[in-house]
Amino acid sequence: MAHIHWYPGHIAKAQRQLKEKLNLVDVIIEVIDARIPYSSRYPSTDKLCPNKPRLILMNKADLADEKYNKIWKNIISDITQCDCVLTDFKKAEDINKIISKVIFLSDDIMQKRAQKGLLARAVRTMVIGMPNVGKSSTINRLVKHSKTKTGAKAGVTRTQQWVRINDKIELLDTPGIIPTTQDDQNVALKLAFVNSVGENAYDSEYVAQKLLETLSKNYKTELLNYFKLSDDEQLSLENIAIKKCWLQKGSNPDTLRASEIILSAFRDAKLGRITLETPEEYGFI
Repeated sequence: MAHIHWYPGHIAKAQRQLKEKLNLVDVIIEVIDARIPYSSRYPSTDKLCPNKPRLILMNKADLADEKYNKIWKNIISDITQCDCVLTDFKKAEDINKIISKVIFLSDDIMQKRAQKGLLARAVRTMVIGMPNVGKSSTINRLVKHSKTKTGAKAGVTRTQQWVRINDKIELLDTPGIIPTTQDDQNVALKLAFVNSVGENAYDSEYVAQKLLETLSKNYKTELLNYFKLSDDEQLSLENIAIKKCWLQKGSNPDTLRASEIILSAFRDAKLGRITLETPEEYGFI
């Protein structure tokens, strides 16, 4: 059986660097993927930086199945005991919602600073998450909302760049990529489906076939319609390649081309709005 390889050599260093950055901020913004809300979250964030308020953005909600979005939002909030909001960044109000939440979550911190006689300052926050969940998009939208870059902070570090979002919030302008080892191949597959794993880590034909099997459980009709297959035709790379006339020399089905197109069609939402994991799968319902 094919295996999704994970290279953990840099993990310890990356985790140490992430913790150093997290120590600089008051509020953490963690981004997860709404299509795999359970598998794309990081359970150890509290261990990296305990006692920090955290806002979780369930991003790419416009690509996920609408019937699951609010259900998963409530489940993630219950699991983490953190505020969780749905985002897709096509709506301006998403950014305003994030800003309001960060200010609200920082209230206790700012009050404690005032009680200690410390000077008032802006709330410091940063965006963290798995690869390709939308960290950079979050930062870019927040930065566009802002007017000034404040530069390095005296007494913090000379290398950290901050952006003043408004009078009350400063954002560390570098996304924190969550480092992790991954022994669960089921989770690794889901991360590969949504492109959160580097392509060098897996065989695209294996991952595409597994994606077809996963989608067949709840989205078989959408698959059959998109690839123009009948109900009695098997959903396989070979059948799809033959149906689309994607052939190699000798009329052999070009399964590599089929795999690339299948993965791209899913990631670009051409198959429709899809959520790859259900609450029932994890015993939440």
